[in-house]
Amino acid sequence: MVVNNGEMPRPRVGVLAMQGDYDAHVRAVEAAGGETFLVRTPDEVARADALILPGGESTTIGKLMARYGLDAAIKQAHAEGTPIYGTCAGMILLAKTIASGEKHGGQSTLGLMDIGVARNAFGRQVDSFEADIDAPRVAGTEPVRGVFIRAPYVAEAGPGVEVLGRYQDRVVLVRQGNVLASAFHPELTGDARVHTYFLKMIGAPADDGNGTT
Repeated sequence: MVVNNGEMPRPRVGVLAMQGDYDAHVRAVEAAGGETFLVRTPDEVARADALILPGGESTTIGKLMARYGLDAAIKQAHAEGTPIYGTCAGMILLAKTIASGEKHGGQSTLGLMDIGVARNAFGRQVDSFEADIDAPRVAGTEPVRGVFIRAPYVAEAGPGVEVLGRYQDRVVLVRQGNVLASAFHPELTGDARVHTYFLKMIGAPADDGNGTT
């Protein structure tokens, strides 16, 4: 935690910066009241009060994490209770499995959430779009705005996974204990409420969800 002039400590959020849209997460976290730093080594993972795994190319990010020992460091941080948030590719990396019937294409995952994801489920890059997502436990009565870019969705969820948001009946926002994941990118919209919710997970008892899918 960072303390400024006797104020309440501000959480230090490490943003994985191997590849992807990490700069947008830096801006979103700071808009939500947190401090940020970029994470590229296991030691930097250990310094974080919370971690964000950004969007990007999930297979590439997974290989880079394994090459530099970040996969093991992130699993250790999770075991120690560090909150982790993954967006789009980050959701894929957090998943236990890739949905049945889909080619893995060399995809490795951390297996930190009991979910199976379907990748590229909303079309190609040219099919990117913005949409409103109802997520009352995260954002209250006003829907969250999210950007979908070659986005996945949660095709399978275990009993400990809490569904926090859907788009067109597809599960796109979930939490399990100290792990949060979204298929969409709230960091690209100027809407910091998902990041505000994530910061509130720091130091809070783990919410294992009610298993509703």
